[in-house]
Amino acid sequence: LQSSLCAVALSILTLFFICRKCGARSSVFQIRYFKTSSACRNEVITVKTPAFAESVTEGDVRWEKAVGDSVKEDEVVCEIETDKTSVQVPSPAAGVIEELLVPDGEKVEGGQALFKLRKGAVAAQAAEAPAAVAAPPPPAAATPPSFAASAVGPIPTTMPSVPPVPGAAISFFYFCFLSQVKMNRMRLRIAQRLKEAQNTCAMLTTFNEVDMSNISEMRKAYKDTFLKKHNIKLGFMSAFVKASAYALMDQPSVNGVIDDTTKEVVYRDYVDISVAVATPKGLVVPVIRGVEGMNFADIEKTINELGEKARKNELAVEDMDGGTFTISNGGVFGSMFGTPIINPPQSAILGMHGIFDRPVAIGGKVEIRPMMYVALTYDHRLIDGREAVTFLRKIKAVVEDPRVLLLAL
Repeated sequence: LQSSLCAVALSILTLFFICRKCGARSSVFQIRYFKTSSACRNEVITVKTPAFAESVTEGDVRWEKAVGDSVKEDEVVCEIETDKTSVQVPSPAAGVIEELLVPDGEKVEGGQALFKLRKGAVAAQAAEAPAAVAAPPPPAAATPPSFAASAVGPIPTTMPSVPPVPGAAISFFYFCFLSQVKMNRMRLRIAQRLKEAQNTCAMLTTFNEVDMSNISEMRKAYKDTFLKKHNIKLGFMSAFVKASAYALMDQPSVNGVIDDTTKEVVYRDYVDISVAVATPKGLVVPVIRGVEGMNFADIEKTINELGEKARKNELAVEDMDGGTFTISNGGVFGSMFGTPIINPPQSAILGMHGIFDRPVAIGGKVEIRPMMYVALTYDHRLIDGREAVTFLRKIKAVVEDPRVLLLAL
């Protein structure tokens, strides 16, 4: 209809200009017809897998749409789950899914054809079936007069005993209700890396406790001013991230790594801290880069941005590449104590835990203070006990009294 209206309009304009040119001298005019084309409409295009990052070569496809579904432009059609993150594949245009070229759960590589899309088409709406009229229940049959209650006998009030079920039948019955789910690629990769850490590193853990009184009072006193100026809440993570950067610069071996191929130790003069974030698909570790040059506000903003991307499943591989040190905060789940596992190829990881009121000795007297246990797991091949303990005590000193940062003590 739109093409016909455009053709009529163009014909009228052409007639108008011809009549003006001829004027009153001639009554002969010519009508030129225009024909529009809808070649782009209903065009079928093939959508391919987007290019992966350098460290990722393949992934498993999980379809969000089926054949015949209508999709809008930029609507997600499928997700490709890689070792590190999930890559969403949007529709390049509005249309209908014509064909899925890869089965659900199948492995795909970069540039591989995924599905065919018919542009501009609309899926046919299934007609609603009329609701079936429920048939009236059959009338209750009358009790024959020959079956009187006196002839039947008393009505039982207890259930008859059930014979015991054999053990084999119970096992089979239980097995029928078991659920088996295939491990996703991210979970498989996490398992592989954790096992590599156990097999490669000589892991040892040292512990300490941190009095959170001063940092809690500082946060309570300045949280409103901090929020008003920086538009972000002041948390405890920024204090531990900044304290870790300060301690890493003081103890370079904790920030170093062993290159097993060249048998060399690589010492870094920068601090990129990975922060462990739990997601429904597994643990991810986005990286805060250049922490040594950040203040508390910069750290809080970066943590908030990375956490938001993780919750929306929008983390790219580049957001998780690198990292010279990792912090894992199990305290958000109520953990009191634990030993973290090193995130390869790093050499150490700091484990934070919950804050609990405990009795401690202060100046020869017992006081109730908010205390946190912290744990440092390190690769004993590179880091000796002296460096590890000194590193953890440096974190303790900075968190308990942030003025240590200002005085560079």
